[in-house]
Amino acid sequence: MKKIAAPVLGLSLLAAPTASFAAEQPTAVTPASDLRSTLDQLLSEHFVLAVDAMVKDYNDAPDEKQAMKALDDNAKDMTPAIESIYGEEGAKEFERIFRGHNAYSEDFVKAAQSGDEDARMAAEKEVDEFVEEFSTFLSTATEDNLPKDAAAEVLKAHEEDVLNAFDAYVEEDYKGYFSSFREGYDRMFDISKALSTAIVTQMPDKFEGSKADSAAADLRSTLNNLAAEHFALATMGMQKGVDGAADYDFANWAEDEHTKDFKAAIASIYGDEGAAQFEKIWTGEHINAQSDLVAAVLADDKEKEEAARESLSMFSEDFGNFLGTATEGNLPAEDAIAAVKGHEEQVLKAFDDYLAEDYDASTADFREGYAYMFGVGKALGDAIVKQNPDMFAGSDMPSAMPNTGMGGAAQDSNAPIMAWTAGITALLAAGVFLIRKKVSNQQ
Repeated sequence: MKKIAAPVLGLSLLAAPTASFAAEQPTAVTPASDLRSTLDQLLSEHFVLAVDAMVKDYNDAPDEKQAMKALDDNAKDMTPAIESIYGEEGAKEFERIFRGHNAYSEDFVKAAQSGDEDARMAAEKEVDEFVEEFSTFLSTATEDNLPKDAAAEVLKAHEEDVLNAFDAYVEEDYKGYFSSFREGYDRMFDISKALSTAIVTQMPDKFEGSKADSAAADLRSTLNNLAAEHFALATMGMQKGVDGAADYDFANWAEDEHTKDFKAAIASIYGDEGAAQFEKIWTGEHINAQSDLVAAVLADDKEKEEAARESLSMFSEDFGNFLGTATEGNLPAEDAIAAVKGHEEQVLKAFDDYLAEDYDASTADFREGYAYMFGVGKALGDAIVKQNPDMFAGSDMPSAMPNTGMGGAAQDSNAPIMAWTAGITALLAAGVFLIRKKVSNQQ
């Protein structure tokens, strides 16, 4: 039976060999897709925590110290993961560069609070130096499978995303803030794909010839993206609601835009009828119930609060059954119900601990609940792949066999990757999957 479980923080990037990959049927669970998913989690969480910490620091929020610590903890979680690939020396160098750059966040906040333009320019110079140093590290570590220029380009774009979101918040452009947040969040999954593909190309034997950019891995990553963003927006939005934050309405707007993206993804797999059913359950018993809970707490209306919590409980049952039916049991309904219930419990625990002003607990809850959503991407993605094997057949077969006794030799160039990328692009163009585009690209 499939179980949806949270990935372990700090997990090695090198997964143990999986029986599923050895099977003939296509699967979203391979050593390479596990690598990509772990990077999905660590890198996207870095973005979420960086923006959130800067906003809390700027507002002198009661949990600003916990937010900054969470950002630092995320960086520390990456170190053992990097060590599993590049050894102790490589991990130390990574930590020195990457963990150190988080300190710039506070420099930008102080410059914004004081209006000190010289301090802002000094912080921007530090970012430029980080991009140069870290892109050199990535290029060297991957033996140029991720070229320095490409690494520098995406790192610069990432830093701009963080600053665009923060600057929009400071200017009280809250729609711009959430639009930049969503765009920057999305980019982290592109970085994860590029980096995981480079690592797998560099050392194919360690990943059993599986691919980080296969159609099945793309699907799993897309579901990772949607699931984790939902958790982040829901948790942060509920906090903003009880705080009476000026951007609370725009947090709800961002959740609505996320629902549109999720609905479109469901439609690309299960058609318009399935997508409509998804939206009815998702919005009615879930998104609206979270808003109702916030309103009930603010009004100190215990009866309405209980009704909202009951609605969230009903959502676990109905959405779990929806997933079980849609996947034709490849994700058993009982497992799906348990998983959705687990997610709701984590959202509510983070909310309740925040209300109780236990900020150490609410911040820890956030990180645990965020990581949990990558188990959703793994289980649901694999169920969909196994439900539709013809759509994924052959997409994860090695383009050049490593030394596994299956024939062929280890690949020595990016050409096979490019060939597979072209093949997947054709698959996507045929409309088999939705590649999600953010709001900014839709308008």
